[in-house]
Formats: sequence, structure tokens, C-alpha cells
Amino acid sequence: MPASAPASPDGPAAAQAPWRRGRAVASGVLLVVGVVLLPLGLAATWARAELSRTDSYVASVAPLAGNAAVQDAVVHDVTDGVMAHIRLDGLLDAVPRAERPALRRHLTRGLRGFVDKQVRQVVTGRGFPAMWNGVHRAAHRTLDGSLAASGRSPVTLDLTPVVDRVRRQLSHNGMGLDLVHRVPRAGVEIVLLKAPDVPRARTVYRVVRTGALLLPPAAVLCLAGGLLLARHRRRALICAGLGCAVAAALLAATLALVRGRALDALPAVVSRPAAGAYADALTGPLLGGVWLLAGAGVLTAGLAAAGPPAARALLARRLARAAARS
Repeated sequence: MPASAPASPDGPAAAQAPWRRGRAVASGVLLVVGVVLLPLGLAATWARAELSRTDSYVASVAPLAGNAAVQDAVVHDVTDGVMAHIRLDGLLDAVPRAERPALRRHLTRGLRGFVDKQVRQVVTGRGFPAMWNGVHRAAHRTLDGSLAASGRSPVTLDLTPVVDRVRRQLSHNGMGLDLVHRVPRAGVEIVLLKAPDVPRARTVYRVVRTGALLLPPAAVLCLAGGLLLARHRRRALICAGLGCAVAAALLAATLALVRGRALDALPAVVSRPAAGAYADALTGPLLGGVWLLAGAGVLTAGLAAAGPPAARALLARRLARAAARS
């Protein structure tokens, strides 16, 4: 009787080994890609909402109307715009030429203090929040039109409503000086986006818009596919949850780094506290979503790690109690 043949190493288990390795690799790659894409999709969705939805943008910056740093910046800019149109030459004609420089400085300081006070009354008044929202609504519509069109028009924050209110405030100043007619009727504008930067911003906007549409569903599909392919799904779910939490924390750290560098790169004439308040107001919803994602990732990993054993222990305790009662 012939001896039995040795077991072939090329049996079913050996044939399935490459498939299992490929499945594990594919699962890991999909999970990593999904973990990376999820916070990026969140950032792209936020950026698209801020750039394309006027109501969302206005709602983000509306609280800044009561921010002290922003109010100081608006008062400074409007006061500079008013003072640039005030000339004292006619008031100094009767003064000896040698005394004119000192008197000019004295009058300029006094007039600036007076104008500053009038502007501050407008900026801290009850009607300023409505003006503030209207100014930003008009600026955002201009931005939206510039990004969607092909022109190179700059985007500005037109403070004309504030200047008009200052004109009415100065009309009752009682100083005997014709300041009202010296206030510029064209208002004061703050340049938000210079004309040469518009094409670059338009390119960024198109990338953001595409990313907001593609990245979130791609992240969800990658995470779902990675979990379905994983042999140890509970372990994969733990890794995916912790990975999402780490990716969200890295995005928050990146936002803080970019904020600091952007503020450091601002010109000296720009108020750093006001710019920081703007940055915090605009990125507030994004940071809220980032930390929500981090918390959800940690919670998912914790439940996945403690879920099945805890459920089995709870079931065992209930069965033991039922057996003890019977």
C-alpha cells in the first residue's frame, strides 16, 4: 500500500494568504486616507460656506460690532479719513508765520480728539451693529462677485454709512467750525483684497469649492471601506477613531500656527487685536467642528475598546442574578 503523500504547502490556507495580506493592506490604506480626508473636508466645507454664503459670513462677523479692539480700529480709520480732509490754512492766516507750526500741531491734536470722540459715539451707539452688518454684507457680495467673475476689481470694506452718521453727528457739534463740509462724502474704504491678489484668490476659491464637494463623501467612503475590509473590525474602529482625533488636533494646531504667522505678517498700520478678533470670529465655527470631530473620534475609540467585553460582562452578571433568583 503506498505511503500517504505529505500535505501540500499549496493548500487552501496558503492560497488565501496573499488575499488576506492584500485585504489588510487595502483596509489600512483606506482608513489612513479617510482619517486624513475627514478634517480636510471639514475645513473645505467651512471655507466654502464663508466664501460663498453671505448670510453665514455676516453671522460670523456680526458679534464683532461690540468688540472693543474692532471698534478702536474703526474709530482710528474713520478719524484718519476725516482728518485727511480738514485743512487749517485759513485759520492760520492771521497768525505770524513763525508761530504757525506749533499752533497747527495744537489745533490738529484738538480737532482729532474732538473728531475721535464723535466717531466713537457713532461706533458705540445702538445703530452701529446694523451699519456693521450692512457694510460686511455689501463687501461679501463684492467678494462673491469677484471670485465668480473674471475681473480684477479689489474688494473693499466701505465705511461710508459710518462716515455719513459722523457727518450728522458733526453737524450738531456747536464748535463754529465748518467741519461737516470737510468730511469726505465718498467715505472711507478698507482694502480687504487687492486687485493683483484677486486671480490667486479665485483659484483658491475654485479649489475649495471642489474640495468641499468631493472630500467629505470620499472620506466617508474610505473609512467605511476600510472598516468593511478589516478582519478585526473592532481594532480597526479603535484605530480609526483615534486617528480622526489626532488628525483633528493637528488641524487645530495648524490653524493656530497659521493665525500667528498671518498676524505677524500684517502691516504695522493694521491693528493686530482687531485682526485677531476677525480671525477668531471667522474660524470659530471651524474650530468648533474640529474639536467635535476630535471628541467623536475619542468617544468612538473608547466605546469600541470597552463595548463587547463590557456587554459580555453585563450579560454574565444578569444571567447570574437570574440563576440566583430561580
